[in-house]
Amino acid sequence: MSKKKETFGQYIRRRRMEMGFTLREFARKVGVSPTYMSQVEQDVADPPTVERVRKMAELLEENADELIAMAGRLPEDLPEIIQNRALEMPELLREASGLSPAQLEKVREQIRKLKEKGDQ
Repeated sequence: MSKKKETFGQYIRRRRMEMGFTLREFARKVGVSPTYMSQVEQDVADPPTVERVRKMAELLEENADELIAMAGRLPEDLPEIIQNRALEMPELLREASGLSPAQLEKVREQIRKLKEKGDQ
């Protein structure tokens, strides 16, 4: 992702152009109209659905979760994960709030290690 704080639309436009897609071609592959895609890139329309943002990520060779977050959306699997662990997950998320990206990566590494130990 870009170090400069770009909006979702600005980022999509820049990456689309870097990848060599025309607006019309990209819109067709994503499944939206060129007019809507132009409005998204200009930040005058809300970002598309999670499913379409995933398609954009695939086309742009980007991390889908990062693009979904940039679009202000929530991956569709998260509400169910949180609901299924309603006692633990809210507290875990609150504790993780405010950690740096490097600290969160360390937490993810620990979780992976715990899961691997559970598989043995």
